[in-house]
Amino acid sequence: MKKLTKIPGAVLSDGLAWYDPQNQPDLMFGLNWFGRERLYRRLPKNGPEPLPEAVDRLAWHTAGAQLRFLSDSRSLTVRVRLAGPPSMVHMPATGQCGFDCYLDEGQGLFYYSTTKYPSQDVAQTVKLFQLPDARLRQIVVHFPLYQGVEQVAIGIDPDATVFEPWPFAADRRIVFYGTSITQGGCASRPGMCATNLISTALNMPCVNLGFSGSGRGEPVMARLIASMDNLALIVLDYEPNAGFDGLRQTLPAFLDILRQAHPDLPILVLSKPRYAQEHVEPALRRIRLAGAAFQRGLVQERQGQGDRQLHFVNGARLLGRDFDLCSVDGVHPNDLGFWRMARVLTPVIRRILAGGEAS
Repeated sequence: MKKLTKIPGAVLSDGLAWYDPQNQPDLMFGLNWFGRERLYRRLPKNGPEPLPEAVDRLAWHTAGAQLRFLSDSRSLTVRVRLAGPPSMVHMPATGQCGFDCYLDEGQGLFYYSTTKYPSQDVAQTVKLFQLPDARLRQIVVHFPLYQGVEQVAIGIDPDATVFEPWPFAADRRIVFYGTSITQGGCASRPGMCATNLISTALNMPCVNLGFSGSGRGEPVMARLIASMDNLALIVLDYEPNAGFDGLRQTLPAFLDILRQAHPDLPILVLSKPRYAQEHVEPALRRIRLAGAAFQRGLVQERQGQGDRQLHFVNGARLLGRDFDLCSVDGVHPNDLGFWRMARVLTPVIRRILAGGEAS
């Protein structure tokens, strides 16, 4: 086993050794362009094409970003400056703006704590844990789902002997492109977002490209995703924002762009889940069924033309029969909803990555 060594570059302050992830990019996962731009941003700020205005703004939200490292520090503190305070009426501040911490002491990751915001201050220092011993631990810190992060520093005990990256077991990444549900609305804390749950279950990095109200299948988004490398799978889940007509207009071209760059890469097309209002609004059910039928038909057509790496999953499977229990507003999942989504999608993705069918 290779000897562990502490990462250089700590700044001593307030009795702790502080590390800035912008100076140690190997700690950061889930932000595809972080190594190049050193920005807490999900899309490139200086990309080759202009982005839709809303997507450009939402790209500053850090959904899916996570720090992963090994340390024998007894304590862990985060010092953060957010782009804004908690502000959402249907999502807890801990999900919108919080950082949550998971630990692994040899038995698998378990949730430990979440930053809380008792005031509207965008700059806060919060201790994530203070433990009695200095044993080596594997640590994950998930970033906020619906807020920008301007600065963050990790503070550990100055006498800790280990602080270094903890990479995933697999280095190839899964990219999720979609809507507010993909982004994580409305999980109670970042680790409960479906993409983070799936990342933990598969021990694989996931890139969250969900954009609230703004996942509309524009060609510029297809080209950005197509430009990414080291991919294991692309999941397309943008039907709720595009609508049925928008989906019919954009999905074939979106797939064409992806296939030109990645002819053999698995792609999973996911239709939208059931909404609670379908109980009393039959039109919503008819629209969902039409969207699912279109996507299934398109995938089957292209499979028949030889694309065996294109897959479809009906989103009606995601939440179970009592789907009305799984949201905060009839649409956006609560933690139960996200857990059920991850429970269904994780084995599907595992089969696809193993060369099998989605179902």
